[in-house]
Amino acid sequence: MSTTVYKVTGMTCNSCANKVKNLLSELDGVDAVEVDLAAGRATLRAGRDIDDARVVEALEEAGYEAARA
Repeated sequence: MSTTVYKVTGMTCNSCANKVKNLLSELDGVDAVEVDLAAGRATLRAGRDIDDARVVEALEEAGYEAARA
């Protein structure tokens, strides 16, 4: 199992955190997502490596800035 942490900028409330969690949960191969609003972090767990560019692109299309932490 692979665990990857992303720094997500632009989340300002619980609604944003839920949006990020739901968005990332829909990506193929992602098994679980935890979002820490206060820290501005999203942690993905997957059975295989997930393409960082795909994760960042999905978050940016939703209006957030993201990078692998």
